[in-house]
Amino acid sequence: QVHVVESGGGVVQPGGSLRLSCTASGRISDINPMGWYRQAPGQERDFVALISGGVRSYADSVKGRFTISRDNAWNTVYLQMNSLKPEDTGVYYCKVFDKKDYWGQGTQVTVSS
Repeated sequence: QVHVVESGGGVVQPGGSLRLSCTASGRISDINPMGWYRQAPGQERDFVALISGGVRSYADSVKGRFTISRDNAWNTVYLQMNSLKPEDTGVYYCKVFDKKDYWGQGTQVTVSS
């Protein structure tokens, strides 16, 4: 069983930055994919970024603005979000794969002036 907890959401003005953190319990190794997804009000949950074995992938909408990184010693993945836009608003969820998907409870990000 893997327990996933996100933190770091908040309210920020357009053009601002936030860093999200996600920590997973259990025996997670570098090859276990860890990723971020977001869900805007009334929308489906969409892929944002993923890291596995040092390989990173991003949704086109966040390339060049968001960076995913990982601290394997602490089973933690980060999402550095720069140049935030109002359309980045939503609940951000962390997902960890270890034989199956494990999701966190989500953290709210609001980009508004």
